[in-house]
Amino acid sequence: MEDITRIILDVDGGIDGALGVLFALKSNKAKLEGVTTGFGHVTAEQATMNMMQVLEFHRAGMDTSVFMGALKPLFREWERKTTDIQGTNGMADYILPATKSVMHQEHAADFMVRIVRENPGRITIVTAGSLTNVAIALSKDPDFVSQVKRLVIAGGALQVPGNVTPVAEKNIYYDPEAAHRVFESGIPITMVGLDVSMQVMLTEAHLTELSKLGRAVACPLKNPEGAVLQKRMMKFIEHVGNYLLTAYRQELDLLGIPLQAPLAVAAALDSSLVDIRQEYIQIETKGTLSAGATLADLRRRTPKRINTDVCVSVDVERFIQQFIEVFSSIEGEEV
Repeated sequence: MEDITRIILDVDGGIDGALGVLFALKSNKAKLEGVTTGFGHVTAEQATMNMMQVLEFHRAGMDTSVFMGALKPLFREWERKTTDIQGTNGMADYILPATKSVMHQEHAADFMVRIVRENPGRITIVTAGSLTNVAIALSKDPDFVSQVKRLVIAGGALQVPGNVTPVAEKNIYYDPEAAHRVFESGIPITMVGLDVSMQVMLTEAHLTELSKLGRAVACPLKNPEGAVLQKRMMKFIEHVGNYLLTAYRQELDLLGIPLQAPLAVAAALDSSLVDIRQEYIQIETKGTLSAGATLADLRRRTPKRINTDVCVSVDVERFIQQFIEVFSSIEGEEV
């Protein structure tokens, strides 16, 4: 049996983060140690509630806890946009199932520090939001850098345009100072940026295939409880998928949904999905037009310094097929 990767997943409460959480929960290659949240598509409070409710799709609330973190960037003011491509609640306005889970009072950064300290060299942190919680964790424990197995960042853009400004990707743009601290810390980083995540698009045809397969396995005769949970999750995925297909087509002229967080999780579980190039990434924090840019000196074939494994290509077909297989499986099946 393949080794299980132990993950803390840090998200900002939107659809992409929810798909990342469900991907990690349903994959037989991952053990989700906890979910941490912060501001982003929605407030940190809303993000936390969203993730607790998402866990209900998998009945994971007893085993996987949610910890709220940063309410705003380290030094900047933050106000959520009144309109967002992911809907009012960050979940395409889908009514999520009620949850009996209670939010833990421990801060997300404290949770990260505690779990990493208790399991040195064994915890991978995957971020699908700003890097604020990780930056706070770094400030709380000087040994955090050396004790984390790896930090996999769903964020950044090296050789492609940004998705918030012409040069900045959202998760870096929302808190450039936090990103600067993280990239300069010495923590081992893999950057799963727009260079690869914009290649892994869930198209209408993919969503149709996923829906067909996902509902077909939900047989109440074989697994009554699993069938109920699977059908409920498929209803959610179909809703948010169709919502985003329309939103991305209308707002950004895209014919698919970028799967940034699920790709970052998949890359954390199987590094052979992506090809990397080692670079020294710097974060622009002062520019009026360029804040949040992830910069490397591409004039050099071999950088003098290195702080990041940057994903530059991805096996698109293998990842999309893996995504569909994971989501169309009942818990306990090998995928």
